[in-house]
Amino acid sequence: MRRLIMCGLCSLGLYWVLFGFILSRPLSVGLLGLELSQKAHALRTMPSPKLVILAGSNGPYSHSCVILSEILNMPCENAGIAVGFGLDDIFAHYASYVHAGDVIYMPMELQQYPVSRRASSTGPDSALLLRRDRTLLASMSLRRIVSALFCCNVTDLLDSLVEMPMAHTGAINPAGILQAQYNSVGDRIDADPSQRINVASLSGVRGAPSAQQIRDGYGTQLISSFIRQETHVGVIVIGGMPTDFQTVVITAATLRSVAAVYNQNGGRFLLLTNQSRYPEDDFFNSEDHLTRPCQAAHSILLGYQLASFLGRTPHPPAASEAQMARQCPVAA
Repeated sequence: MRRLIMCGLCSLGLYWVLFGFILSRPLSVGLLGLELSQKAHALRTMPSPKLVILAGSNGPYSHSCVILSEILNMPCENAGIAVGFGLDDIFAHYASYVHAGDVIYMPMELQQYPVSRRASSTGPDSALLLRRDRTLLASMSLRRIVSALFCCNVTDLLDSLVEMPMAHTGAINPAGILQAQYNSVGDRIDADPSQRINVASLSGVRGAPSAQQIRDGYGTQLISSFIRQETHVGVIVIGGMPTDFQTVVITAATLRSVAAVYNQNGGRFLLLTNQSRYPEDDFFNSEDHLTRPCQAAHSILLGYQLASFLGRTPHPPAASEAQMARQCPVAA
């Protein structure tokens, strides 16, 4: 029995050494970690007052900080990270770089609210926390720590053995990949309409969560806590709806539940005149991701409504941006 216990402990020790200090997935998971680090660095060096777009991937795909910065005459960082990345991890990286007078606009994907505690603890960032952010991990809940300690499996091992040599030899360059996908303020720039994927051929349109699911979700708890934390120090937090298909049925009760997350925790809620919903032809590869012309059209609409909401005098976007917006079918 003693030998069996010792073998088990040695196996655990080897596992933690491998995944905590040696192995990594620089392309599949590391790319998200690098993106988060770059956006956190941008927030740290950006002057205040600034605008921060905070959501999942609909943030950088469907919103243009270039345009919003022009209209609102303030610096902007598009800080959205893909859905599935732990919200607690994202919020912890950004919180200290957002200051009184800054504005956070949060068009969070609806599936971010009802996410369970378990799902939130087992996202792709668990491996990153164990490998790169053990100090932050130590400050998190016991469930989060345990999930990170047992984050990886044989598939992760094999992926690491493939990706690490490719990164080491320069066959893949994560920084170069991000540079081709994003501009300097975090906007996604590769959603070319000519390369649009037929979204109707994908897995199908998601159903919107119910009002009860929004109210009861663990994601809602994390978002609510972040809103209270930021508004307490003088940050202006504004919730919004994510971009989505016009065909998605979102009930009035669900809209009220989303708005309540912000209104009841010190923030505000801005519902655009079109509820951030567009025809399928305006999207690139999912119901969250607008093509670049429609990203521009949506951002112009949002920019003017945000300016009114904040009591700021709007400035017209650059002629090139306005011209791009006119190439969006819904704006044509």
